Amino acid sequence: MALQQIVETTVIGLGYDLVEIERSAGGLLRITIDLPWQGHASASEAGVPEQFVTVEDCEKVTRQLQFALEVDGVDYNRLEVSSPGIDRPLRHQQDFERFEGEVIDLVLKAPIGAAGGGQVAANRKKFRGRLERAPKGGEAIWQIVWTDEPEAKPGAKVSKKRLEALPLHAMAFTLQELREARLAPIVDFKGRKSRGEASDSAEAAEPGAEN
Repeated sequence: MALQQIVETTVIGLGYDLVEIERSAGGLLRITIDLPWQGHASASEAGVPEQFVTVEDCEKVTRQLQFALEVDGVDYNRLEVSSPGIDRPLRHQQDFERFEGEVIDLVLKAPIGAAGGGQVAANRKKFRGRLERAPKGGEAIWQIVWTDEPEAKPGAKVSKKRLEALPLHAMAFTLQELREARLAPIVDFKGRKSRGEASDSAEAAEPGAEN
């Protein structure tokens, strides 16, 4: 059985979502999991705050994955199961629905060509902006909205009037056009917890593996 299928079957079977699988140097196998999204309406109706993956969740998945990987003879030295960080990848339609309104970083597979009346460089592939629903009428469901104004320094105050006066650009896209999309790693410097909070993780080394 392929690694993707083993991990996906195990993680989903335990009631979690599989976010990402990574193989790193030294035989590290890193698995990122998340709690299933219940939808904006369901959460608000229940009056329950968004829940996050805990260390106990990571440990439970780690134990089950170790067994599944051993049964199928998957070669690795160390297994790490963690929750998504502040740069969580967005891969599926549900991910975009879940994080609508958030600031994201995206990379296109191909340059956009001329867009926004020639205001955007034709060879541009990377963008940072707010994820929004695209206006109805085209095949694209999503768009990213941004301004080319330089980002304010952490802690600097920006007046609301100035923000409203900035020229905005919008680009519609389909998921098939994306090479990569992630939540923008924006940290709250005022002491409040940032989105996604700190990433919990659990690591496990195979017997005989080097530390």
